[in-house]
Amino acid sequence: MSKISAAITAVGAYVPEYVLTNQILETMVDTNDEWITSRTGIKERRILKDDGKGTSYLAIKAAQNLIEKNNLDPKSIELVIVATATPDMKAASTASYTASEIGATNAFSFDMDAACSSFLFGMSVAASYIESGRYKNVLLIGADKMSSIINYKDRATCIIFGDGAGAVLFEANDEGYGLKDEYLRSDGTGREFLQATYGGSSHALTAEVLEKGGHYAFQEGRTVFKNAVFNMADAAEKILERNNLTKDTVDWLAAHQANKRIIDATAQRIELDEEKVMINIHKYGNTTSATLPLLINDYESQLKKGDNVIFAAFGGGFNWGSIYLKWAYDSKN
Repeated sequence: MSKISAAITAVGAYVPEYVLTNQILETMVDTNDEWITSRTGIKERRILKDDGKGTSYLAIKAAQNLIEKNNLDPKSIELVIVATATPDMKAASTASYTASEIGATNAFSFDMDAACSSFLFGMSVAASYIESGRYKNVLLIGADKMSSIINYKDRATCIIFGDGAGAVLFEANDEGYGLKDEYLRSDGTGREFLQATYGGSSHALTAEVLEKGGHYAFQEGRTVFKNAVFNMADAAEKILERNNLTKDTVDWLAAHQANKRIIDATAQRIELDEEKVMINIHKYGNTTSATLPLLINDYESQLKKGDNVIFAAFGGGFNWGSIYLKWAYDSKN
């Protein structure tokens, strides 16, 4: 009897209409297009401007795109996971609301938060549910409305982040396709360097905190960059070594889109040619939990059945890792 693995069989995505370009940012903070592009690779990012619309709106739109593209009956979905660092509310699950709104009435659901590694860790969780034999399919959505926690007077963060969502359907596979291996790690001593401190249980959100902007995201750029460069590249290299993969047998690198220099460093560490590196950071910036599924969606037409795809991410916590997945289908477009 063949071993059950978890394969991605469908993808979908959504980004808001409003485009925040580097030129617009020049009118908001002391920065310029050349500085942003040379240091991050970002040219523009999408922002959800509509009042009252949160991360669930993005997640719902991405899930609906997947459902429509693949003629999927939402009632057949057994589990919905929303990977996000910006849930709609503190207690009420964003995933539960998303599942209800897309008509996944037979699914149970929950949120996952590992910052920029949320979707990567979510892949592991979704695959585990399927490999156990308990469920046949899992809808995993990566979605973040980062604009809700960004201070647009802080040039260190406002140039980096954008809003968006991507969704993938994991299904049981007995042909050897799907998630093959993972290397996932975390180090809590790094949390002071990248976080949104206030609003959590240990740091109350008060009027004074709001006045000082303490509820916005903060990062110590140099420390985060150094850790991201080393750990993402190290995790990807370990995955290749453990699975006897080489630059010639890897077809794609899907790396978290935080900074093009970090992506380049990861690709160079595993000696991968530039044309094998998925890139869309110039269009969307860092959408946190949404970067990996947005990459898959943008490159879906180029992916071929049997392709070896290496995923890698690094995020606040610190959390990082890499996953090796064998692609399960040729483009349906």
